[in-house]
Amino acid sequence: MRQVWSEFVIGSKRVGPTRTITADDILIHAKETGDFYPHHMDAEWCATQPFKKRMAHGTLVLSVAVGSLADEINEAAMSYGYDRVRFIAPVYIDDTIQAHSEIVAQREHVKNPEKYGFIDEDVVVTNQNNETVMVFTHIYLVDKS
Repeated sequence: MRQVWSEFVIGSKRVGPTRTITADDILIHAKETGDFYPHHMDAEWCATQPFKKRMAHGTLVLSVAVGSLADEINEAAMSYGYDRVRFIAPVYIDDTIQAHSEIVAQREHVKNPEKYGFIDEDVVVTNQNNETVMVFTHIYLVDKS
């Protein structure tokens, strides 16, 4: 699917598939990033903290959310970055998350407005209890034609 800038519709929504976060997901992410903080890896230490149990890395949750919404290839668009990333609530082992998105803005590319534009997609990640655990804006750089 090739969707150019003018074809995006403000208010369009998508929902990604659910994904249960496992202890293996956390271990693999720790190995990939080098983040072995006890919040993620040490159950005994976590038991002494207010949150009581191991939690997923925020960057793991972000990666899973972004990946879950990457369901179609659009040759006219690519990820430009992420704004206002907020970790609202922890995601624990065996929590199931789901990403919900909505196109909220179209903006001209300042340096090359005849060729490119930006699309802003707000993303809300929820857990199995429908509680918001993360929010962010995914920015896409999109061809105009």
